[in-house]
Amino acid sequence: MDRVVILDGYTDEPAGLGVPPYLDVYPRYVAGAVWSVDKSVDVRYFTIDQVRNDWAGFVRIANDARVLIVIAGIVTPGKYLGGRAIRLEEIERIANIITKPIKILGGPVARFGYGSAGGTIAIPRSRFQRYYDLVVTGDVDLVVYELLRNSYQSSKVSPALMHVDYGLINKFAVLGARVVTQHPNYGKNLIIELETYKSCPRYITGGCSFCATVRYGPVKYREAKAIVEEVEALYSLGGVSTLGLVGRPTSTPTWLTTRVSWTSQGLTQGAIEGLLVGIRNVAPELETLHIDNVNPGTIYHWPRESIEVTKILMKYHTPGDVAAMGIETADPRVVKLNNLKVMPDEAYFAIKTISELGRARGGWNGMPELLPGINFVIGLPGETRETFKLNIEFLRRLLNDDVWVRRVNIRQVLVLPPTPLWNQAEDIRQLLKDHRKYFLAFKYWVRRYFDHEMLRRVVPKGTILRRVFTEVHYGNGTYARQVGSYPLLIYIPARIELGRWIDVVVSEHGFRSVIGVPYPVSVNEAPKRLLKYVPPHMSREILNKIIAARPIKDHEQLRNIINNNDELSKYLTL
Repeated sequence: MDRVVILDGYTDEPAGLGVPPYLDVYPRYVAGAVWSVDKSVDVRYFTIDQVRNDWAGFVRIANDARVLIVIAGIVTPGKYLGGRAIRLEEIERIANIITKPIKILGGPVARFGYGSAGGTIAIPRSRFQRYYDLVVTGDVDLVVYELLRNSYQSSKVSPALMHVDYGLINKFAVLGARVVTQHPNYGKNLIIELETYKSCPRYITGGCSFCATVRYGPVKYREAKAIVEEVEALYSLGGVSTLGLVGRPTSTPTWLTTRVSWTSQGLTQGAIEGLLVGIRNVAPELETLHIDNVNPGTIYHWPRESIEVTKILMKYHTPGDVAAMGIETADPRVVKLNNLKVMPDEAYFAIKTISELGRARGGWNGMPELLPGINFVIGLPGETRETFKLNIEFLRRLLNDDVWVRRVNIRQVLVLPPTPLWNQAEDIRQLLKDHRKYFLAFKYWVRRYFDHEMLRRVVPKGTILRRVFTEVHYGNGTYARQVGSYPLLIYIPARIELGRWIDVVVSEHGFRSVIGVPYPVSVNEAPKRLLKYVPPHMSREILNKIIAARPIKDHEQLRNIINNNDELSKYLTL
């Protein structure tokens, strides 16, 4: 039996403090491409974190394969909580130690080059041609499809092959759905992303100066029927799988995150409602349904339609959703020089529109329905010291007007070969160096003042957050998150068993995260350091009384100890 190994180096941008556990479309499409040619092929899927934990085991399995596909390349800088994207040395090491199979490199690294962090110049993709038989500048799933159709003869396959439409992709997506069952977080807190279109609707005008996405060519939209069929295939994996999404806390899949296209061409209320209704019909127990990017220019130029689409979205999605908006800068000069999407006032309008509609709280998980997210890019041509002042003034205006924002991402530009900035790479490198002190000061202000205050408004002390997944221990505490496209990071000041679903009550606010305690808190079992964080405030006197009286026998004794404090008692249990 032939074997094909897929190594997932994580290909999309980190959401907040990291999207992994996350499964993008690339591995699923590749698996589907293989099985569409030969259903008997043994497809093995690995994440880069699995490989790091067992290099020897991976090498043994990969060297027994006909083909190894490495999907590499996060091209947007950020931090991960649940995983870490593949590094340059790992891309090269894997190719050196895996000797027998045909080696294919796909994903953003193969197409655009490798960039490890913002503020750097990407390493051109040509570097990897010495290590891999095929460095795919086109669509990796189509290249793998043709490789198998040509009896594994790599010399007969062009690495630049690209889909002309979604015909084969729709087939691959359904056939490749079952590879999700091999993900290490399958059945837990896995997020599955669906593709609704390729490239950028601003393709005609060239797109933003730094963006590689627009280089995919003219926009191709995927039919809602095909997306729904993919969700159905994922969801039908049921007791073993999951999807639409992402996991199955019970016997069926429950999470799904999908990019919904909000563009002048794609902004049709009927089409979007049809997609969402279709997803809900085939995945009725879907627990999380979130969108990702939203073009603020679309909201500004088509406000009435955008409001109606937002209402439709809120009817079918789940709370905690984030409309990520790339405004990039609040400096009009930088906007013009880089062909960005919106002027500052237009961005403000878009952010305020979504905030006013989506800040309602009433969903099951404790979060507001839908809030805007803001992306800033530092280091663009035209940037001056004044740019940073304008950015702060913009955010201060949001605070003063009580416009809610879920999160702010601040990134230094990553210069990629296919973008207009490539010819200015050295100038940008110098600009980033000269402005580093302004960048750090701006970032500190956002985290210390804007983010902290915004968290206090979005999730006030005492907010109960439902179904939080405990992910990793840190010191004497535990980091946990709900499942979503930009989940809020929660620090629990106790080492809670990992892999559990718990409810948490917000106790204090940090810069980008909150401190929370399990809800309700057991006064007899919780450690002292955890009890002191119970909101609204556990005084030292009451805390010491609880510790001295344990085990507390009944609620009447507890109420006497806490002086009949109703605000405190509602978070406590025996």
